[in-house]
Amino acid sequence: MSLSDRFIVHEHDVLVIGAGGAGLRAAIEASGAGAKVGVVCKSLLGKAHTVMAEGGMAAAMGNVDDRDNWEVHFSDTMRGGQYLNNPIMAEHHAKESPDRVRELEAWGAVFDRTKEGRILQRNFGGHRYPRLAHVGDRTGLELIRTLQDHGIHQGMEVFMEMTIVGLLTTGGRIAGAIGYDRERGRMRIWRAKAVILATGGIGKSFRITSNSWEGTGDGHALGYLAGAELMDMEFVQFHPTGMVWPPSVRGILVTEGVRGEGGVLRNSEGKRFMFDDIPDAYKNQVAKDEEEGWRYVCGDKNANRPPELLTRDHVARCINREIKAGRGSPHGGVYLDIGWIKEKIPNASAHIQRKLPSMYHQFKQLAGVDITTERMEVGPTTHYVMGGIAVDGDTQMSCVPGLFAAGEVAAGLHGANRLGGNSLSDLVVFGKLAGEHAAKYARSTTVAEIDTAQVEAHTRAIDEPFERRGGENPFTIQSALQDAMQDLVGIVRTEKEMQLALVKIAEFKGRHAKASVSGTREYNPGWHTAIDLTFMLIVSESIARSALERKESRGAQFREDYPEKSAECGTFNLITKRGADGTMTVARRPIVPMRADLKAIIEKMK
Repeated sequence: MSLSDRFIVHEHDVLVIGAGGAGLRAAIEASGAGAKVGVVCKSLLGKAHTVMAEGGMAAAMGNVDDRDNWEVHFSDTMRGGQYLNNPIMAEHHAKESPDRVRELEAWGAVFDRTKEGRILQRNFGGHRYPRLAHVGDRTGLELIRTLQDHGIHQGMEVFMEMTIVGLLTTGGRIAGAIGYDRERGRMRIWRAKAVILATGGIGKSFRITSNSWEGTGDGHALGYLAGAELMDMEFVQFHPTGMVWPPSVRGILVTEGVRGEGGVLRNSEGKRFMFDDIPDAYKNQVAKDEEEGWRYVCGDKNANRPPELLTRDHVARCINREIKAGRGSPHGGVYLDIGWIKEKIPNASAHIQRKLPSMYHQFKQLAGVDITTERMEVGPTTHYVMGGIAVDGDTQMSCVPGLFAAGEVAAGLHGANRLGGNSLSDLVVFGKLAGEHAAKYARSTTVAEIDTAQVEAHTRAIDEPFERRGGENPFTIQSALQDAMQDLVGIVRTEKEMQLALVKIAEFKGRHAKASVSGTREYNPGWHTAIDLTFMLIVSESIARSALERKESRGAQFREDYPEKSAECGTFNLITKRGADGTMTVARRPIVPMRADLKAIIEKMK
């Protein structure tokens, strides 16, 4: 019996898995190059996690401060990433982001404007100058709307509410993917010459996260299982400000744009605690008092930025310190106060509602808080992973021929820590590159034959939970994994706790292998969770093993037992790969050497 007799089979030149900013931009580029493109998304088209990126899109356009340029942006990105970034990717990103913003504008994106009619740019943590092009605090939503509206006219075929369970390879190169539709559970095969992973993040492996339900690390795990390398997985970014109350919305993002527009952080004593801990590297760039910080927010080029706009890892640790010291808010956070600006400007309430409409309505409707007059309760939330599939800096192809990755699922651009706003420009810069080179690769090769043994193995694996009787509910295991990762591999890490996390992950794997689900494949969330858990366990193990191997504190990783940076650890990235026996291995890889001209830029910017 042929595959087409047993499965619905689709044929494409390029298959894009994920329909967020990176996936849509990749699909647009590949379609424009003449490739037949399929796009698979786990949820509905337009419901990507990209819409949660609120504050803006980093691009050195110089519209607000003409001192900004790609060299400053490159330098800021490398410094924020603690120089573990791939400099080739950082160069592409800094040079090409302005063109991608203008491209979006040409496709219909409506950005906020300066009085002169140019695209307005705002301050954000870690950026030397106002650099974030934005649409109020709904920038990610506007990006997705624009790409979706433009993309549907490019001839791509979209498959919504589908889960990919495995990548298919033949002779070591990509042959396609296998998955099922989430409503009916019917199996499908996508044959393709090239596959682009654009599946986003891994936040659902932690208890408190800004990520939506789809963020279970599917692309990371799919690539790993197909032979790709994962890099920098120890670097998980905890956004400093997520909602902490009420419990139903705990973890939902409070955009950095609130701080960029003048919001300040205070503890339960009313003290603005961020002035207490300013890293040496930033002492000449951070305001010494509230007045100077306010002048910076208002656009004074001679003023230093407020400490609330330091890098996210630093702000998150400062908040964590206040909470642990007993100076937190009643519900386990601290206070974010933007209402104080009424002391500085007239009609502050209208100003805040105009600049931060989503934040105003989010807190008003979900927490009963009027942010124009009341303080918000916020705390760190698992937000972003810098680690992902290791890719070539120019083409975005992994070590598996025909397998590409772009966006949060790819590693390299951000190094040890991502600057706010670099994510949206990352999506469109590297989505374009991935689409371009995937189409080029597809033109140079033929479709590989499908390995039926792989198809049978995937089919058996996803049926097994139905065949087991009396096993544990997958939701219980998922919840236990999230607790373990939050408590043992969270903002502050120690060797003892991470070793315990690995013991627990091994235990969860055993429990997962015995878990069972009842009912049928149709409309079965328990079954979906059992499949998600396969991916979440791989990602969680990779994070814990990498964090253990990096015996230092750098960027988004803070180890209480190794609180300082190590010169040796600044010379390598960590790679996790699947060994021949199926176990996970961790290896050091020397960082990508920086060209002399890029080194000169770094020196000049210092």
